[in-house]
Amino acid sequence: MTDAAGRQPQARKARRSADRAGAAADGQAPRRRPNARSTAASEPTAASEPAAAPEPARPAAGPMPSPRSRKPRGSARGTLAAGAARASGERQRRAGTPLLGPADPVEVSPARRAAAGLAAAATREMSPQARPGRAPDRGRRLRPVPTVVEPAGTDSPSPSAHQPRRLEAAERSTDVRPGPAELVDLAVNVLRSAASAAGLPTEEAERRVAEALAYVRRRLSGDYTVDEFGFDEDYTLNVHLPLLRPLYRAWFRVEVRGIENIPGEGGGLVVANHSGTVAMDSLMTQLAVHDEHPQHRHLRMLGADLVFRMPFVGAMARRSGTTLAATSDAERLLRKGALVGVWPEGFKGVGKPFSERYKLQRFGRGGFVSAAVRTGVPIIPCSIVGAEEIYPIIGNMPTVARLLGVPYAPITPTFPLLGPLGLIPLPSKWLIEFGPPVQTTDLGSDAADDPMLVFDLTDQVRETIQQTLYSLLMQRSSVFV
Repeated sequence: MTDAAGRQPQARKARRSADRAGAAADGQAPRRRPNARSTAASEPTAASEPAAAPEPARPAAGPMPSPRSRKPRGSARGTLAAGAARASGERQRRAGTPLLGPADPVEVSPARRAAAGLAAAATREMSPQARPGRAPDRGRRLRPVPTVVEPAGTDSPSPSAHQPRRLEAAERSTDVRPGPAELVDLAVNVLRSAASAAGLPTEEAERRVAEALAYVRRRLSGDYTVDEFGFDEDYTLNVHLPLLRPLYRAWFRVEVRGIENIPGEGGGLVVANHSGTVAMDSLMTQLAVHDEHPQHRHLRMLGADLVFRMPFVGAMARRSGTTLAATSDAERLLRKGALVGVWPEGFKGVGKPFSERYKLQRFGRGGFVSAAVRTGVPIIPCSIVGAEEIYPIIGNMPTVARLLGVPYAPITPTFPLLGPLGLIPLPSKWLIEFGPPVQTTDLGSDAADDPMLVFDLTDQVRETIQQTLYSLLMQRSSVFV
């Protein structure tokens, strides 16, 4: 056993030495160590033979060669050489067989050669490798500079054609953007379509479109005026009042009486009752004075401090003619001949419960009367029926009101039960009546300092409004009809 085990390594070494010697005799590099299980190798194939090498004879007995053993390098080289020879012969055979026949030479015109030269010059100019001392910017995409090429009919290009010309920004831009004329035409067509869908006549639609475009032009060019109180007449006529007209005509169906009692010119003080949870009655009165009066006068309303502290509402109120409810501001407006509106009940009248509807609250200390007497303008009582029913107050949330910083937080049949839908006012029928004016010209400006006279005039105006309210309630057949 020991001799047989010792002779096996020696036999393997002898076989490897014989293989190396045979490879050296054939002019090949010695092959690597074969697998231990392989006992024979294929004979090399001559490189000069065009045919495939014959399969080497395998020994009659012995283990199968290992799949990891490789063929000798001479055999692989011979196979590659035979394949190359066959490929070379195939290429020669194909080259000798014309497919389409001889091709005619292509004549290149001078203009085409010039265009090719200009394109090559532009490419070399834009190539980062053509610029010495500058590394190519791989993070930025380079665009070739557009060039101008001579027409194809010219025989020789001009010397300036060889210099690529950089186009202007307007020529390089491929975006088609509409100009002001196209935008105006689009806006006109949209407005006309909307007016036609609303059922307006063509002439009325075109007139409104023209007014809207003229308003936009004035706002963009700054061609409008604002007085010292912040009143913007252009904004009031084109934005503020048109937004209120649908409510005035279609929703509340306001009926106005006694509009002739408002003077056509000069100062005047309109005193009205206040109600409705939201000060909607003051806005409807302002629109009624402008639309129903023959001179279309503007009613300059006096508002509380809370109105001007509210975002967006304060700015809109100031631009539409509302000013702070102060005696000094009221006197300045009246002396300038403005028509001023005041609601003396204030938040006590707007936030009173529905059970006390159409019952006037206290009219303050009579500051409006003293302003009218000092300026010598008439006092026009105004009674409004219908505003109490738009948001009937059935409860109050004082804690919420204190947190929000407002006088009251109302609870109505629709709010907050219906959420945002509860903010829609109920479509009640409105009646607005302007009573006969109370003249103050004969009293003199010194009478404004007499507290008893001021109190008597305040009580007289309050009683006139209260009696008119009772009369209008009896004349109204239904709340919503």
